[in-house]
Amino acid sequence: MKAVAYTKSLPIAEFESLEDVTLPDPPEPKGHDLLVEVRAVSVNPVDTKVRMRADPGGAPKVLGYDAAGVVRAVGLDVRHFRPGDAVFYAGDISRPGTNSALHLVDERIVGPKPKRLSFAEAAAVPLTAITAWEAMFDRLRIPRDTTPRQEAVLVIGGAGGVGSIAVQLARRLTGLRVLATASRPETKEWVHQMGAHEVLDHGGDLVAQVKALGVKVPYVFVTTQTEAHWAAICEIVAPQGGVCLIDDPKQPPDVRMLKSKSASLHWEFMFVRPMNATPDMEEQHRLLAEVSRMLDEGSLRTTLGEHFGAINAANLRRAHAALESGKSRGKVVLEGFGG
Repeated sequence: MKAVAYTKSLPIAEFESLEDVTLPDPPEPKGHDLLVEVRAVSVNPVDTKVRMRADPGGAPKVLGYDAAGVVRAVGLDVRHFRPGDAVFYAGDISRPGTNSALHLVDERIVGPKPKRLSFAEAAAVPLTAITAWEAMFDRLRIPRDTTPRQEAVLVIGGAGGVGSIAVQLARRLTGLRVLATASRPETKEWVHQMGAHEVLDHGGDLVAQVKALGVKVPYVFVTTQTEAHWAAICEIVAPQGGVCLIDDPKQPPDVRMLKSKSASLHWEFMFVRPMNATPDMEEQHRLLAEVSRMLDEGSLRTTLGEHFGAINAANLRRAHAALESGKSRGKVVLEGFGG
């Protein structure tokens, strides 16, 4: 089968950082596994981090943690899907990735593809939707109650893939005032389109901007640049509130700064359930099924930002470079295994 892989960790400007390869087809699915014909993928920061940190020592390693495709075969224990079903999912970081024409994935972390979306539009959603959902509703335990509230949730990095879906979910499923940050005119407009009540400039004084709104912020969801914003986050978060992080600060944040607020700190890593086969890993199937329904009814929109063409090494190198620049808006998607 066609695939894109790397054999050693290299800067993305190097031709060998990602290469087109031909690999054996996956084995027949067993247990809860689905064999999926991959139609489209999207690229996430985790792809670039794994590429640079996990050197495969010469053996081809396939990245890719988002996909939309069609089920071709199922294991004996599969209950939710049949061959021919269209699906979308984010996969499992401990297994081969989705940048391959065929892919094995556990049905318990797979959702039905939204009918009204193309494969490319659907592939933009799973990883970011799972991350945002788990961060806000499982980690921070924001109530899913749309009764209007005077309090707010602050999403730092509202224009990225996770931030884009977090803003939408917070606006659709809670009664909180939704604040999100962006810094450039085009990203500020994007965040407004996603549904934020207020867009703040994370290049400026966040504390002053929040104070000017006169709103309490019991929930802070940080998708990027924790180190740069940590002091402001600790000042902004309301007493007995919570902060959830998903990035990888080079220096651990000083959690002692939260003590005077009795505020909690959470980490969200959406691969924890599949990596550890937790008893509740099927929550990701249920979560994606609900997200799919919301996309079909139009209460959520795809966060596809740019379509980079066919799934091949040249286009994936461009996609990785775009994410590493820190200036991407929404999700970068690739579709079909072309030349």
